[in-house]
Amino acid sequence: MGSNMVRLPVVAGRFYEGEENILRQRIEDSYLKGSGPGRLPDGDSGNTRRLKGLISPHAGYVYSGMPAAHSYLNLYEDGKPDHIVVIGPNHSSYGAPVAVCNDDWKTPLGLARYDTELGPTIVEQNEFATNDCIAHSAEHSIEVQVPFLQHAFGVDVSFVPICLGDYSFKVVESLGKTIANLADEMDILVIASSDFTHFESASSAKIKDNQAMEYLEYLDPEGFLDFVKEHRISICGAGPIATALVFAKELGATSYRLYKYTTSGDITGDDKSVVAYVSGAFF
Repeated sequence: MGSNMVRLPVVAGRFYEGEENILRQRIEDSYLKGSGPGRLPDGDSGNTRRLKGLISPHAGYVYSGMPAAHSYLNLYEDGKPDHIVVIGPNHSSYGAPVAVCNDDWKTPLGLARYDTELGPTIVEQNEFATNDCIAHSAEHSIEVQVPFLQHAFGVDVSFVPICLGDYSFKVVESLGKTIANLADEMDILVIASSDFTHFESASSAKIKDNQAMEYLEYLDPEGFLDFVKEHRISICGAGPIATALVFAKELGATSYRLYKYTTSGDITGDDKSVVAYVSGAFF
């Protein structure tokens, strides 16, 4: 049974279409058109379950929907995890530093459920995590993942939403390890919601993002966080990505794969000031 509280969407009608049928069409177009993967998550979902961590972007779907579709297609074809944790950055700085929102989440597609088996256990076992939906009240980074999850795995898909405001390695490592410990008993996937370099030229963004992603290829979450901080690289979800990598490594991940790299300039035609989007995975 879900909790009675429901988090209502805050960016429906802005970041993505606010009406169900138009939103479904937008998601399908994200798979089939432009830089999308070219096929839908159709038929039987896979059953290999190799993926441990996933990176997906969180801008307006017109910009980030197509790269995001690469992440969700790979997830679908890899197989549906029993438990999904979605970690996003805290853009508003409201609320707790590691905020688990224990509400069900409404989108135009329907009601996605709070995972009442995994969520409370994370809060119980992690010294930094607390139940807090205030951090989520103005946050878009997790919300934009939910319709993609619902489209792939059914509107009542369950997940644990964590809004992360503290990017110190101490917190990131602690959270990643807590979730990994629970993965001894449960089949868990962690999705990190992040955009990459913001408001630089496409060429400058690509250089910085590739340098940062080298740390992901070396499976070095602390090095990644340090590099992003030191060089002031505007990867907003660096903490969520590092958490997903800590988690994946604890589960024996050996590889990072970049599925797709695009920028807003691919859509607007303006390469002078872009936001970059990455879809990728740890396995």
